[in-house]
Amino acid sequence: MAHRNETFSIEQSLPRERLDTFLREKFPAVSRGTIQRLIEDGHILVNGQAVKPTHAPRAGDVVSIHWPEPTTAEAKPEEIPLNVIFEDADLLVLNKAPGFVVHPAAGNESGTLVNALLHHCRGELSGIGGVARPGIVHRLDKDTSGCLIVAKNDVTHLSLGKQFAGRDVIKIYEAILCGTLVRDHGNIRAEIARHPTHRKRMAAVDGGREAWTSYRVLQRTVAATHVEVQLHTGRTHQIRVHFQHLGFPLVGDGTYGKRQNARLTEITGCVPPRQMLHARSIEFTHPGTNKLVKFEALCPDDFSAVLKKLGLAR
Repeated sequence: MAHRNETFSIEQSLPRERLDTFLREKFPAVSRGTIQRLIEDGHILVNGQAVKPTHAPRAGDVVSIHWPEPTTAEAKPEEIPLNVIFEDADLLVLNKAPGFVVHPAAGNESGTLVNALLHHCRGELSGIGGVARPGIVHRLDKDTSGCLIVAKNDVTHLSLGKQFAGRDVIKIYEAILCGTLVRDHGNIRAEIARHPTHRKRMAAVDGGREAWTSYRVLQRTVAATHVEVQLHTGRTHQIRVHFQHLGFPLVGDGTYGKRQNARLTEITGCVPPRQMLHARSIEFTHPGTNKLVKFEALCPDDFSAVLKKLGLAR
């Protein structure tokens, strides 16, 4: 069973810092919005008293936190098959199928990975992600397949969150790009932020958040390039935005590469069913055993079929 309550003392006064910001840095797995909600709901107390998120931490303050049990008011358990690569008492590693939405949202209230997990784990999920995202430490886009870690308890969730925040998790992807990428390997370092006019999209813009992607070419043809990608930071749509920034958007990515994909279909006759991005492997320190572990997810059939259609078959 997870430790649902914890208490600690603040060692030094931070007059210019807010309590919610301080706790966000201490618990990187937990969003600032979740921390603010926990403070406002009285789950986080200072010296036994309710405070505001703007409270300035003072030396000697005793902070007590109650991590609430995950509730299923918005997400109901559903019997949906999962492709489980690994499972123990602390966590699961899944090979997420393409088209599988990770958590409920407007337009996707059911049939999501969270609905499947609530059924599969029967109450054994961390509550830190809140009502809509129990157990979810990181996420993959709906149309991205591959390795996804799910935490069964809060201790595991917090440990994994710190590893992701500290860039200690090694995430390797495979992607298929439109066009011929000439360089055999490289690093893409372009800051990413919300697109200035298209609010549902991200963009490589100065003044955004630091983002770093490295790649090496596995195969190439005149029309497309098959690459292995390492994600060093975890920004929304990072791989898709970075390769668009290079001028080689992902095959099948209608959001970030509509024009190049239309050209690819014209040349090859290939009509990909989704963006061709697969999270092939993930390596991290298991919070329960403290040992380094690595898991791999086989590429789904649709990815292999597009490789073959483009003359990039393994």
